[in-house]
Amino acid sequence: MENPIKPPALARHGSVRVISPASPGNNASLRRGTAELLRRGYRVSAGRRKMKPRGYFAGTQEQRVAELEEALRDRKADALICARGGYGTSALLDRLQLPRTTRPKLVIGYSDITVLHCFLWERMRWTSLYGPMVGAGFDRGADEPGGYDRDSFANAVSGERAEWKLSLEGETLVRGTATGVLAGGCITLLETTLGTPWELDTRGKILLLEDVGIKPYELDRMLLHLAQAGKFRGVRGIVLGDFPKCDPPTGSVVTVGEVCRRLLKPLGVPTVFGAPVGHTTRPMLTVPLGVRAMLRAEGAGKLHILERAVR
Repeated sequence: MENPIKPPALARHGSVRVISPASPGNNASLRRGTAELLRRGYRVSAGRRKMKPRGYFAGTQEQRVAELEEALRDRKADALICARGGYGTSALLDRLQLPRTTRPKLVIGYSDITVLHCFLWERMRWTSLYGPMVGAGFDRGADEPGGYDRDSFANAVSGERAEWKLSLEGETLVRGTATGVLAGGCITLLETTLGTPWELDTRGKILLLEDVGIKPYELDRMLLHLAQAGKFRGVRGIVLGDFPKCDPPTGSVVTVGEVCRRLLKPLGVPTVFGAPVGHTTRPMLTVPLGVRAMLRAEGAGKLHILERAVR
């Protein structure tokens, strides 16, 4: 496999550019998130483009493509942090004009931003961070419910440690130890990459899967689809989120945990359920994508990050 291309680290007093490739953010949440980034010592810019929300999009498709291209080429920005997820990133990807010689940029986000992570990995081999966004994580503060985990974010963006560990605070479904490259994100979005040029190659990966607000039978359908598409062949290990707001519908008692046990345990690879990644009510872990890691599936589970995500 090609070696990953790592963006420069985000140092204290570094420049952060906020981008909105998907849905518009809540103004109050964005103000709080921006204030948190400023408290961390970063310089924060919204770029030169001003967009007005268009329905459930942050701006027109043309505006969002232009903003994303401009931000990825912006040499004054050390990192790009998404305003929020929602919906809309997928429509930009086949219009992006991004030569493979483009200098790598640190991109941070989760939820709908999953497809951008997939694009940057499959097309560019860039590492990136599955973590908090300005209006969805930073707005709630460090180590606060619905906020972000301070230590994992600092370790991921700074590159100060060659190796570091994440406590997954979940439960082990299949015991064991696995080493592979971290990949994945929101399962709804991963499913939409099937058949696209940025469909995620999951072979040799420790696969991260999480979501929010889906019913257990919907998760069942998505896991089955990924299985039938061959996406669990060659997977080394699996880290599952805690799937908030995913209660069974009226008349059913089947939980998302039971769905995961039934469909994923037979794979026989180390698996941990219930980690605070992506959509979670706990402080959100920042997980580097495209780097080697070791999953220790026992008890609450641990991820040992084996290399820097930045340079």
